[in-house]
Amino acid sequence: MAHVHVGELLLEAAAAPRTLFLIAMSFAIVLLPLLFRMINGSAKGAAASDAKLLSLLPSPPSKLPVIGHLHLMGDLPYVSMAGLATKYGPNLMLVRLGAVPTVVVSSPSTAEAVLRTHDHVFASRPRSMVSDVIMYGATDSCFAPYGEHFRKARKLVTVHLLNAMKVRSQRSAREEEIRHVMGMIGKAAAAREAVDMSDLLHSYVNDLVCRAVSGKFSQEEGRNKLFRELTDINAGLLGGFNIGDFFPSLGKIEWFKKLASAKARRVRKRWDHLLDKLIDDHATRMASREDGAETEQEDKDFIYVLLSLQQEYGLTRDHMKAILIDMFEAGTDTSYMTLEFAMAELIRKPQLMKKLQDEVRKNVPAGQEMVTEDNLANMTYLKAVIKETLRLHPPVPLMIPHFSLDACDIDGYTIPANTRVVVNAWALGRHSGYWENVNEFQPERFMKGDGANTVDLKANEFHFLAFGSGRRMCPGVHSASATIETMLSNLMYRFDWKLQAGLKGEDVDMTEVFGITVSRKEKLLLVPETV
Repeated sequence: MAHVHVGELLLEAAAAPRTLFLIAMSFAIVLLPLLFRMINGSAKGAAASDAKLLSLLPSPPSKLPVIGHLHLMGDLPYVSMAGLATKYGPNLMLVRLGAVPTVVVSSPSTAEAVLRTHDHVFASRPRSMVSDVIMYGATDSCFAPYGEHFRKARKLVTVHLLNAMKVRSQRSAREEEIRHVMGMIGKAAAAREAVDMSDLLHSYVNDLVCRAVSGKFSQEEGRNKLFRELTDINAGLLGGFNIGDFFPSLGKIEWFKKLASAKARRVRKRWDHLLDKLIDDHATRMASREDGAETEQEDKDFIYVLLSLQQEYGLTRDHMKAILIDMFEAGTDTSYMTLEFAMAELIRKPQLMKKLQDEVRKNVPAGQEMVTEDNLANMTYLKAVIKETLRLHPPVPLMIPHFSLDACDIDGYTIPANTRVVVNAWALGRHSGYWENVNEFQPERFMKGDGANTVDLKANEFHFLAFGSGRRMCPGVHSASATIETMLSNLMYRFDWKLQAGLKGEDVDMTEVFGITVSRKEKLLLVPETV
């Protein structure tokens, strides 16, 4: 019973590194002899030369037995790692997270070496107990280890699900969802009520992803709300500091393995129930068509696309479900959080919001009901605001870990094969060698004439990695851009915005909460006024 109690506490602490440290210390005291035997056994099994090579990397000196540097990871690990890198390894730094040595990349030049020059070496992912459960043995396109299955899954996603043509085909769905949101805001404006922008923007992006995945069936029986709930649970599990990932030897203990994956297994059962029903419904409709013609709605539906390509790509039912879960995880949080952070930054600096509103309204013909995607081409400040939001608040500040397939020389050090490597995108976006006033929200830095104006969303520059780079770059850049630009421009076009009575811009709490993606701790409540 004591073991079960400790395991449950560790599981619940997954997304809180400081709490995790305190519980890990208690855990270590209880099982210290066993841990030492396991860790020493792992070290003996590893190549001594690899351990020696890693020991040459700069590293914080305050490593503790068993837990390594976990005690140095605060509630925002990307901030903690950036601070440690400044002192001990501004390009590369070794931290030991539990029993796992992890190389942290904090400079643009080193990020380019890892993600471009030696991309083929660092193209894999470390195995994770939690992602293996949630993603059906890591058979999705994000957490899958590098190999033939990953290449097929990646091709399927980039060529058939998230290509530019597919994104354009979903334009009418975006416009319909935006009209719905504008209607809700309009009612609040008429009543002079505050709007919970956090919830509204989250629902907007979630509903769009639901429509892309399952078409007109997304809102039946509250499925869109269920998708949102499950995606939120996944984000907490996948982004947490999971004990099993940092003490891999504990996975050999059956009771611990069951406890550590219990919540993941429960949420996967819920995904099974939801996705199996949707896939079965789609398969039944496909089989019932006599002429084989595709309906317009089905042609825009990810589930239909996967079923159509099932034989060509050798997809099992589990493969399809893993890829669909990817679409929710990658497509929902990153877009809605960027929109929320953009609105929060703009409300704190009314002069910047006014500048953006002027640009948007100037580029939309008089009397037009809403901003359409045809109006976006000349909105350079809109794009600058979005880029600056992504620089200052990258949705995935610690990029999903890479895993070296072979030994590789980086910045004068040899990184052995089978090494976990983390790129700190948050640190790259605030690197003082590339950016001025790094903590200030200044969209103008991305305007023509500024040294950073060549930076785009496709990872051509490594001091700005909004969507990653290389073989593991997020394939959703086209979809995210359309989702964010159309909504933000319409929010600026249709309404003026104020804080609730008595509040000033500096009162907006920008505290962040860490997970696989980063969100604002407090809800964003704004008062709209119809223009």
